[in-house]
Order: sequence, then C-alpha cells, then structure tokens
Amino acid sequence: MSLFVRKLNNMRLVVGLGNPGKEYEKSKHNIGYICLDAFAKANNIKFSRSIKFHGEIIQLKTAILLKPRTFMNNSGLAVLAVADYFHIEPENILVFSDDLDLPFAKLRLREKGGAGGHNGLRSIIEYLNTGDFRRCRIGIDRDENQDVINYVLGKFSKAQSQEIASLTIVTNDIITQYINEIDFDTIMNNHNGQNTVKNT
Repeated sequence: MSLFVRKLNNMRLVVGLGNPGKEYEKSKHNIGYICLDAFAKANNIKFSRSIKFHGEIIQLKTAILLKPRTFMNNSGLAVLAVADYFHIEPENILVFSDDLDLPFAKLRLREKGGAGGHNGLRSIIEYLNTGDFRRCRIGIDRDENQDVINYVLGKFSKAQSQEIASLTIVTNDIITQYINEIDFDTIMNNHNGQNTVKNT
C-alpha cells in the first residue's frame, strides 16, 4: 500500500512516545520510538531533528511522524506544536505507547480515553485539552518484584528482544493503514488484542 495516496488537506499525525538519549534507546518505555523507527527503516525514510516541533519528525505527503524529545512527562508540548502548525485535529492523531497492564507485545487500540496511568498520554491530554485521539497501547508486562520506574526504564530481555521484529511488522501495518485513511474501526477489528508473541 502506498504511503502517499491521501490528499494533502487532511493530514494525520502518528506519534511514538519515548525518552531521548542513548541510555533509553532500548528500554521498555521507548516502545513508541521503536515502532516509528522500524516503520521509517522499512520505508527507507529518516527522521530529522526539529527545534520548532520539540522532537524528531518525518513529513510525508499524507502524514507527519513524530518522536517527541521533551522526555515522556512533557510529550504533549511536541504533539501540540505539530498539531497546531499543520492544523491536525485530535481525532487524526494516533499515539503509540507502552502499557504495563497488558501482556508483553499484546496490542490494544482505542479511539479515545484517559491516560491509564501513563505520563506521556497524560501530558498529551493536558496539552490538547482532550483525550479524543487514537492510541495503540503495547504491552510490556510488569514485574511485581521490581520497582515500576526501574522496570519500564530497563532493557528488554533477550527473549523479548527477539519478539520486537514480529511486533513491528504488525505496527508497520497499522501505521500504513492509518495514514492511508483506512477506517479506524477496521484497523481496530483487524488488530485489537492481537498478541505478536509466537506460540501464545
């Protein structure tokens, strides 16, 4: 499916949440970054740093891809800057984030909602003054014996890392469908609750 089939007057914004810096590159909390990086690699496109938009962006003819560099707790600053500049409505924004309450690599897509305890989503809701944006939450599981902050900022295990390639094949498809204006109900029906871990 082409990345460039939609008209220019209805841009969409796809956001991958994470924290900038080498120390966070492969952390569980950066699964949003990982998904967008995989999509960019698969389509041979590259992110550019933007001071104006407080992040790294790719501007396609049909959509903007954004990785905020504001750190997770202030992600909304970057999202609002891009949405305002390109006149993108909240319902045309899709945000990828991690979710402690889902099994590893399980996907949950929703049209709108609250923050669910996620500081990045909370920041976006505060800056946009609405929770009416699309989101794809990706399970990172949790470890009851480990502090939450240390866990989410920790690296994937070797076994989990091997599943990332399978995960990003699915998220690449979601992003491609979304920016080509496939009905979001259809995308949810195709992928909601999907677990990309093999043999589960």
